[in-house]
Amino acid sequence: MTKGWTKSDWRAKPRIQMPDYPDQAALNAVEAQLTQYPPLVFAGEARKLRAQLADVAKGNAFLLQGGDCAESFAEFGAVNIRDTFKVMLQMAVVLTYGAKVPVVKVGRMAGQFAKPRSSATEVVDGTELPSYRGDIINGFDFTPEARIPDPQRMLQAYTQAAASLNLVRAFSTGGFADIHRVHAWTLGFAEHDKAQKYRELSNRISDALDFMTAAGVNACTAHSLSSVDFYTSHEALLLEYEEALCRIDSISDQPVAGSGHMIWIGDRTRQPDGAHVEFCQGVLNPIGLKCGPSTTAEDLKVLMAKLNPENEAGRLTLIARFGAGQVGDHLPRLIKAVQEEGANVVWSCDPMHGNTIKSSSGYKTRPFDSVLREVHEFFGIHRAEGTIPGGVHFEMTGQDVTECTGGLRDVTDEDLSARYHTACDPRLNANQALELAFLVSEELSSLRNERLRAAQ
Repeated sequence: MTKGWTKSDWRAKPRIQMPDYPDQAALNAVEAQLTQYPPLVFAGEARKLRAQLADVAKGNAFLLQGGDCAESFAEFGAVNIRDTFKVMLQMAVVLTYGAKVPVVKVGRMAGQFAKPRSSATEVVDGTELPSYRGDIINGFDFTPEARIPDPQRMLQAYTQAAASLNLVRAFSTGGFADIHRVHAWTLGFAEHDKAQKYRELSNRISDALDFMTAAGVNACTAHSLSSVDFYTSHEALLLEYEEALCRIDSISDQPVAGSGHMIWIGDRTRQPDGAHVEFCQGVLNPIGLKCGPSTTAEDLKVLMAKLNPENEAGRLTLIARFGAGQVGDHLPRLIKAVQEEGANVVWSCDPMHGNTIKSSSGYKTRPFDSVLREVHEFFGIHRAEGTIPGGVHFEMTGQDVTECTGGLRDVTDEDLSARYHTACDPRLNANQALELAFLVSEELSSLRNERLRAAQ
């Protein structure tokens, strides 16, 4: 990483999207306490993820990144964690079958507590208060007291993240992730009246698993069929928290962000000379960089040089988020910038953030058709450019929420109020997320077949 870098260097850089804590002494005390806590993740795990993302960059694996828009203290519980983990596993099985390569599974969990906001304040019934910035910073309730940034919330976030990681690690290795069990859950989804084409793919996966079992390959003989590698990620927005959990790897003597396996820089905080880029350039973890319509080719070149000066595959993931209908206007010029620099990157598609609208019923939502269209456009551009579409990045939950419209179950604007539980942005529900995995699997299978024909 950057020579001479220290974990507090970001404090001398311009900072945005971060709170001003009214009680500096209280903030200092919490930071000091966190520095004594064990890291949530370890350097060896981060290095392993980087190696797997290097395979993604080469087209030998595929990245599935998904989970909550903003984790909640109020909705924290084993059932919610289990159900999101379960859907991620189902999606991974479907994607693995389509791509015929391993799927790298990275959850937006155990750390996704802070959110950037488009405005510093919000107005309700004529009253203006500071915006809600995620449970790690302030409260969701629209009261002056709740909206005051409270550093004690960092300690609660750490405790919740540690408990989430403990449960996910148990699920990953304790038999819950057995591929036969996971696919059995998916078969239930495929029984829906409108799921004929998904049912056919599910049946082909079943046939493949049956063949493997008949050949003697099962959970008892192949450990990889009963356990998975599962990683955590979040936007590294609250840098006091990130700095406090930064540690020195005892093997390499390099700094590692102990808050999560992968951290990313948002589209609002990617200023080349800003605090967030300064912090992220110094840690050994894989780094994600959100790239929106305002990302210029020159800024991208500077950011790639800062965040990945050794040009190592697996270090940097570019997460494209443009909005349906705009991918063709922006992605080709950024691909060209990457090619001009000879940069090793993973290209991932975030089809959520550019497709947020206000519904006729007044709720913020994302139409499933727009999400799907952006994914199609992302794959289409990479197909035309001869580059590798390496992954997808979704805001989703394992719960049966009604926050995004459309999909197989056809959530309408009028349905949104039934189970609209998000504290921030609308998420795909379990069925919508799995349906999207089937559709992405078709894209991956088609791309793979095209490349096989071209190689003959």
